[in-house]
Amino acid sequence: MKRSLLALTLMAALPFAASAADGVSYNFIEGGYAATNTDAGDADGFGVTGSVAIHPNFHLFAGYSTQEIEDTDIDFDQSRFGVGYNHQIAPAADLVTRIAYEKFDAGSGLNFDGYSAEVGVRGAFAPSFEGYAMAGYEDFEQADSEFYGRVGAQVKFNQNWGVSGDVKFIDGDTQYLVGPRFTW
Repeated sequence: MKRSLLALTLMAALPFAASAADGVSYNFIEGGYAATNTDAGDADGFGVTGSVAIHPNFHLFAGYSTQEIEDTDIDFDQSRFGVGYNHQIAPAADLVTRIAYEKFDAGSGLNFDGYSAEVGVRGAFAPSFEGYAMAGYEDFEQADSEFYGRVGAQVKFNQNWGVSGDVKFIDGDTQYLVGPRFTW
């Protein structure tokens, strides 16, 4: 009886037994220059994002940016936090799915809460270079729902330090975050 219960438990855990692809870490913090380019105007400021692995296949992530619209005194904050699942699909590549709570706050009653979901591939193309491509969907309570694409890359200087960049393309707008990354 005990053996069959142990065997059943091990078989149930098999889909979760994989870990992150070689050369890919879900434990990092990064920050730097953030910018948004739109048809209505451009904005820039700073941002910070991070992720921590809570299981070989699950990670928590969060991000925050604050930007000021060019030639105005108007600024806005964006934040998100969520959970992600990664499954190794090749020795150096993961399939990644993520869901997140999103917040946009421009003050003066322009606050939107929402969520996003994305899926994509993240991998290490060389010992000092990794990248990802994601497709996503976001829905805010008082704004249009949108599909988006996100690409990013990191050049690693050593095991812990690198420089990373992330670009999000959504409905003609482009959002950037570029800066140093610390990985552990």
